Amino acid sequence: MKVSVSVLSSSIKPQDIVKKLDNSNADFIHIDIMDGKFVENKTWTISEVKKFTSYSHLPLDVHLMVNNPQKYIEDYALMNTSYLTFHYEAVKDIESIINEIKNYGLKVGISICPDTNVDVLFPYLKDIDLVLIMSVHPGKSGQSFIESSTDKIKELKEEIIKQNTNTIISVDGGINDETAILCKDAGVDMLVSASYIHKDVINNIKNLKNL
Repeated sequence: MKVSVSVLSSSIKPQDIVKKLDNSNADFIHIDIMDGKFVENKTWTISEVKKFTSYSHLPLDVHLMVNNPQKYIEDYALMNTSYLTFHYEAVKDIESIINEIKNYGLKVGISICPDTNVDVLFPYLKDIDLVLIMSVHPGKSGQSFIESSTDKIKELKEEIIKQNTNTIISVDGGINDETAILCKDAGVDMLVSASYIHKDVINNIKNLKNL
């Protein structure tokens, strides 16, 4: 199982989490970028992200919870970014954003909120690298896992197999050692976790990786 460690926390500085990650077997640093418009909260500027991610060599898994993802693409393309994910609900011309991200040599992800049906993404699976299922309402860390998310994961997995694409499924929100098993059984490829991992960074990453 791939593990992407979210550094979103109300009590721990992101650099303090990031500094521990090079001694772990995490796959990615998950960066939640919020603009105060698509979601109520705001997170970091690009300069702040550059500063705290400099403490690790791990690639970035960037989740844009913003109304205008275009203006962030170039900045993150110049960093150690692997996946750049935008929200289906925030964009009118999906194909245009996909192509723009690809033109910068990044892998493309699309995320959907809990109230969005997963089948809206089926037409784009052949063109993207990742789908991020939000298993909480985006914007805050520490929420409880929405159990119906596993039904979305199963439906998406079936369609990926049907279309024979290489799209991976990631899930974010309320992920711990118990909900992670539900997600794995449903067909998830990557887990995003914040609160659970922050309690014991090295060991809890290991727990999720070994599922």
